[in-house]
Order: sequence, then structure tokens, then C-alpha cells
Amino acid sequence: MFLSLEKRLREAVAAHIRQTYQLDPPIVVESPKQAQFGELALPVCFTLAKELKRPPRKIAEEVAAAMPPVDGVAALEVAGAGYINVRFDRAAYAASLRKPKDSVTAAGEKIIVEHTNINPNKAAHIGHLRNAVLGDTLVRMLRALGKQVEVQNYIDNTGVQVADVVAAFHFVEQKSPAEVQAIVDDPSVRFDYLCWDLYARVSARYAAEPETKQWRASTLKAIEEDHGELAEMGRVVASAIVNRHLDTMLRLGIEYDVLPYESEILHLKFWAACFELLKQRGAIHLEQQGKLKGCWVMPASLFDEDHKEAEEGEEEGEFEQDKVIVRSDGTVTYVGKDIAYTLWKFGLLGRDFYYEPFRDYPSGHRVWRSVSVDPGAPTPSFGDGAGVFNVIDVRQSYLQDVVKAGLQALGYQNEAQRFVHFSYEMVALTPRCCAELGIELSDEDKRRPFVEVSGRKGLGVKADDLLDMLVRGALSEVSSRHTALPAEKQEEIARQIAVGALRYFMLRFTRTTVIAFDFQEALSFEGETGPYVQYAATRARNILRKLSERGEEIPDFAAELTDAALARQLESEDFWQLLLSASRMEWTIDRAIAAGEPAQLARYAFQVAQTFNNFYHQHHILNETDRERKVFLLWMTQFFLHELVTLMDVMGLPAPEVM
Repeated sequence: MFLSLEKRLREAVAAHIRQTYQLDPPIVVESPKQAQFGELALPVCFTLAKELKRPPRKIAEEVAAAMPPVDGVAALEVAGAGYINVRFDRAAYAASLRKPKDSVTAAGEKIIVEHTNINPNKAAHIGHLRNAVLGDTLVRMLRALGKQVEVQNYIDNTGVQVADVVAAFHFVEQKSPAEVQAIVDDPSVRFDYLCWDLYARVSARYAAEPETKQWRASTLKAIEEDHGELAEMGRVVASAIVNRHLDTMLRLGIEYDVLPYESEILHLKFWAACFELLKQRGAIHLEQQGKLKGCWVMPASLFDEDHKEAEEGEEEGEFEQDKVIVRSDGTVTYVGKDIAYTLWKFGLLGRDFYYEPFRDYPSGHRVWRSVSVDPGAPTPSFGDGAGVFNVIDVRQSYLQDVVKAGLQALGYQNEAQRFVHFSYEMVALTPRCCAELGIELSDEDKRRPFVEVSGRKGLGVKADDLLDMLVRGALSEVSSRHTALPAEKQEEIARQIAVGALRYFMLRFTRTTVIAFDFQEALSFEGETGPYVQYAATRARNILRKLSERGEEIPDFAAELTDAALARQLESEDFWQLLLSASRMEWTIDRAIAAGEPAQLARYAFQVAQTFNNFYHQHHILNETDRERKVFLLWMTQFFLHELVTLMDVMGLPAPEVM
């Protein structure tokens, strides 16, 4: 309601200014610094003053006096040097909130959100969780506002990381593809954990014996060419790991629509088509001399040089100003394949993948994967988006700049503007968290505010281990509070609390902030945490449950809370501010998307929970003797509960029955 009323106001003010002054300035809406000044403030008269060469306050007085009525607005008041403060019609506002909301239907141009994108070579780690939670929350926010969103999880199954694990199985462990498949099929083996250790071992081997790096080169080439035992083993490893990753993310309520495989970009000649296009339009050239002789490169003049970082797996010193797109041995770099993938996302490549079902989620939703052979059956259509969000960590900013430069060099300026790198900083651990995980630290590391982790060195936290520890911590609290509950119910609630704790912790910090994860802080029932927000919803639900246990029914709010009754109750400034606070969800989501900052939503969720907890302590709702006030308080409780649970769902936080 708050968002729709604000939009209605902006449209009315814009129309009035066009008609009266023949001007079309941007209509900016602000929140007054103090509640006593109303619900919104319009600074537009300061902009008009520059055009009209008149004092802004005089213009504000004219606008406020001549503006036609706006449905839902009670008054426009001039303040200060030229602000127009806006006061809502409180009873009308509350009455509109009492009406059932229309269900949101996805519409408009498709937005593609690519997130998670874990190399399918080992178990997911804590850093991947930040990516997935940010991406999934962005998807949920967009869908909450009625946007059509497609969720992609790009599978880099032909990269150096997969090649390293395949090389380790083949050259170090001397396993055949069939033997690796047998390991995958063994229920007693956590294959993604086994590969985690194997990846660290082969990385150490490369460092100790540099000549063994030839394993990587030969394996990478075999996988890209899809030839021989190494390629077959690459398919076994990647498929098994992707399934494990999807299991891990499902624990957090994260699902995908399509898994585009990098191998299909090569097999279906996406890259070949993109390569010809890049050459034809002069975006890349063949280097004739120097270290990069024989490489196809993109000139550094085409992209931002502020974020230079070599791809993981490149030799130190291999990185140059001009970006290598195709290496001298003919293999394509990650960024080259990503340019082709991005062209497909925007529907600019003139070709498409084939698709086959990958798996069905318990929800009934199906995730598809790209394939290179026509399955001969109808499949959904993917790609061809109007806008693209890539959720990729900040260390990849340089490569994302190169991809964007590729779009621009090809003449796709509009698409380049709609290509958003949704970056974020890394996740580290507090020394206390390391101790709880059994990670040994040096005395120097123990004194640091956070400790960085490294997958190559095998130092890190596997995502499932982290979730398991959070569940155990939550279960300890739940079992002590609810001894009468069956064990399976206790475990269910513990899982919900753990998911809420983790997701909120990943969202509460701005994307540019390095997170130092801490178990005790994340699981706390006090402060700005997921469990605190969840507990507020549980409290609201308990009030309504206790009403039923007393033999009372939920009142007929439409019949008992007339406009006159709402107006009387909302004369209380406390009640009015409480209602406003709980009704800004869509407005906050809209602002969070515009700012590209889900942390704003997390902060709002905490504020709503805090507001309800204060409301809970100040009013003895069930014992209220004044009938009208009791009905109003019960309606407020129900409204809080509905809004908070809806908000939590947008953030991916479960709402436990008890805590």
C-alpha cells in the first residue's frame, strides 16, 4: 500500500507540474527525518525554482494549494524553505491494508539472474553460500514485485578446476572413469568431500613439482574437445558434484530453473559463432609477437583497467593489459566463453541450447540442463532476457568488465547497460568460529578480527558442515525449551532456525562488506539476527493461538473495524507509526532493488520484528477490556504476522511454529 500510494502521489504531482509549469522534473520522494512532519516529503520545488527563477517556498505554496486531491492523501503542507510534506488519510490507509491482497503474477520483460555458479569439482563452501543467498533473495525480491525472473546456475564443467580433480583421479589415483563412477555410487562416500581433499592434494603437488602442471593442460584440452577417458571422467565428476551442490542449496530453500553447461557452449558452437562475431567487428585481434603471440586478445583500451585480476588457474605473470580470449594452443579462456554465454542470455546469438530435465524438486519445480543433442520432446524456452544480473564475487569484477566491454565492442550498447555485475565481498571466519570448527590457527591469526579461507589449500568450511553445526546448536536450544515435543519435530524446528540464522547473517551486511562468520552471533535470539526475526513471528502466532485456546474466535475485522473505528484508534501516534512501519514491505523491496542492496531488506525485517516486540510488551492484547481496542489490537497482531511472514519468505527465512 505504501509503495502504491507513493507512486500515485508522484504521478499526480508530475501531471500537475506539467500542466501548470510545462516542466517535467524528476519527482523525488523522501522520508521526513521526524514523524511529526508527515509520511513523505517532496523536494521538487527546489528543482523548479532553478527553472522558474522564483523562491522554492512560493512555488511550494502554489503547488500545495492548487494540487487536485490524491486518493489516500489527507493533506499537503509547506515546510521549511520549500518542502511539501505529505500526510496520509490514516483510516483510508488502514482500511486498504485490511483488504486481501491480489496475488502477484509474473509479468513484463524477463530478467535473468545467474547465481551460485560453483565449480563442479568439490563440495560447496561458506563463500558459495553468500553468493547463493544473495542471488536467491534478489530473485525473490524481483518476483515479489511481479517481475518475470529466470534463475540460471552456470556449470563450468570444462574449466581448470574440474580438470585438476580429473587429473588427480587419473594421474595420481590412477582411476578409470568406471572406478570413479563406482565411488560416486557408493552411499558410504561423500564424493564432494573426497574431491575437496583431492583438489587440495593435487594443488600441493603442482606447487611441489611444477612439471606435473602438464597434467592440467592435457586434461583441460581433452575435456574441451570431449575426447577420451579424461573427458568421460570429467562428465562423471561434474554430474556427481552438481547433484551434491543442488542438495546443499535445497537445504536453504534455493532452487533453479536451468543449468547451462559450459561444455554445450563449445559443442553447439556458441563460442565459434561468438568468435567470428568478435573478429568481424574488430573486438579482438591475433597477437603477432611477444609473450601473447598466437593468442586472440581484446585490447585493454576497451575495458576498465581498475580491476585487474588473473583467472584462477592462470600462471602468475600470464595476465597482461590486453585480455587473452583464446590462448595460443586454441583453448578458450573463461571470459571468452562467458561473452558467448552473455550473448545467448540476451538472445543475441541466433541459436539456443537443447534441454533435458535434470531433476525435480520436492516442491514439484523442475530444473533443466542444457544438452547438445535434440531430446525430441517439447522443452521450455530459456534465455532471451531483457536484463541480466550476474551474482559473482568482487574479485571477478575485472572479468565482468571485459564481458561488458565485449557487448559494447559488438555494438550492443543497450544490453551492456542492462548487464549488472551484482558483486559481493568474501566470507571469512572469526577466530572463535575457527576454534569451534577445529581449525588450528597461529598465534598471529588468533589475534586477527577474521581469518581468510582457501579452497586450494584445503582451509575452509564446507557448506554442509556449517549447516550441520548450526542445526546442532539450534537443536540444543529447542530441545531445552520444548522437552515435550517429539524428537523429529525438534529437529525440524532446529533446521528452520539454522536456515534463518544463516540466511539472515549473509544478508544483513552490505555487499561491499567482508563477512566474518560467527556461530554464536548468527544463532543468537537477541539482536539483529535471523532467530530474533523468527521469534517475533512466533510470538504473534502464539497470541492468536492463545485466543483460540480461550474459546474465542478471530473477530470479523471488516464488520467491527469500521472506518470511524480505525480513525479513532489511529489517532494514537504510536499506533499509526506501528502500522506504517509494518506496511512498508513492498516499498522497502523496491528501494532495495534500486540500490542493489538486500541488506536494506534485512534491516527492515529486524525493525519490523523489533516494532512488534515493543507492541507485544506494551499492550496486554488478550486481556484488553475495551472491545473496539481489543479488536484493533488483534487486527494489528494478525497484520504484523502476515507481513512479517511474507517478508521472511522473500528473504528465505522459514517461520517455525515454536521457538
